[in-house]
Amino acid sequence: MVSDKQSICPECGGQLKYYDKAVRVVRGRRRQTQRIKIRRLRCENCGRYHRELPDFIFPYKQYDADVIRGVCEGFITPDTIGFEDYPCEMTMKRWKAQELHLL
Repeated sequence: MVSDKQSICPECGGQLKYYDKAVRVVRGRRRQTQRIKIRRLRCENCGRYHRELPDFIFPYKQYDADVIRGVCEGFITPDTIGFEDYPCEMTMKRWKAQELHLL
């Protein structure tokens, strides 16, 4: 939802205006974390809030998109060096079950 153009509300089609920024923690390989500022926008019509997410973040996920895609495509498993204990095996299973929604 990142755009230089005028943003449109996905719920009602109203115009989105800048509201504030929120900090999002994104986890990557080898337990590296980043704190990223995400713009929050508010719909002038329905009043709902929306966040502009960069391409490397999936909604409602704290791991970066490369890690999630690697798990869903089978490149990252619990035995992969650098990922032995991160993310956990149950999280990987959950991502694989949801992979059609993420990719």
